[in-house]
Amino acid sequence: MKKASPYIAVIIAMLIWAGSGIAVKAALESFAPLMLVMTRFTIGVLLMCCIGLIANRVAREDSILRLQKVDKKDLWLFVLGGIFQPFLYFILETYSYDAFATPTIAEAFLSTNPLIAPIFAWIFLRERVTGWNIAGIIISTCGMVLLVLAGSKSFAIGNIWGVPLAIVTVCMAVGYSIILKKIPAKYSTLTIVFWVQMTGLILFYILAAGKALVYPNAKWITTLTPAAVGGVTYLAVLSSVAAFILFCYSVRYLGVTKANIFNNIRPVFTALIMLILFGEQLPIWKWIGIAIIVFGLFICQKYRKK
Repeated sequence: MKKASPYIAVIIAMLIWAGSGIAVKAALESFAPLMLVMTRFTIGVLLMCCIGLIANRVAREDSILRLQKVDKKDLWLFVLGGIFQPFLYFILETYSYDAFATPTIAEAFLSTNPLIAPIFAWIFLRERVTGWNIAGIIISTCGMVLLVLAGSKSFAIGNIWGVPLAIVTVCMAVGYSIILKKIPAKYSTLTIVFWVQMTGLILFYILAAGKALVYPNAKWITTLTPAAVGGVTYLAVLSSVAAFILFCYSVRYLGVTKANIFNNIRPVFTALIMLILFGEQLPIWKWIGIAIIVFGLFICQKYRKK
């Protein structure tokens, strides 16, 4: 079970993040984009603080939910992680979606983490990448492209600047994974996510203060709707806390390459959520894409026996 737990963790994280798009759409009914980001991470940081303080009293010393102080020599890793994600990642992702012609095209470019992760992992961590890993990544990525683009009426990219923006966005996400792996093992998973998100939250507040000075009459929140409250709650509790903790745990056990390949399964979960909740039917090509993604994931996790 211990060997399976990192895989279970990363699959649950991807399932949670797959539903984030629906939650964001609901939350934006009442929240301005920057206010939404600040609200979800403020709630998330406060929630993690409460969990950590309780765990410090009742949990074992090796619990992943304990909240620890950060040594000064390691502080730069947490700050850099917060700059990469959530701060820069969420800003760049927003502009990427705006630049592309359709969300479908944007999703295709923003889901290329598995292609970049092995390169970064080898350069910065000397993480071993096997032929099985490469084969699985290629197969799974082909399935993801088929799933995302099959049935699309238009393949126009849109603003050409969307491509480099998407690439930089993905690099921020992969860079965040590298930081997670480089942070010393003495820190608990909750400690890592808490201080990284605290850094990002401080930067978002600084950005918001600047926006308030430039646009003093800007509206931050309109009339709250039940859907918006539910959306921001989902984003704060599940997407910003639970999923980040689970993904951090999986990266530290599986490595950057193997954990990031599971990003290809997010469009699968999104498609299934849309099918179950909204009755959106999937054509045969999308089901084939799902099968190819799952097959690629199995191939990527295969070890070469000595």
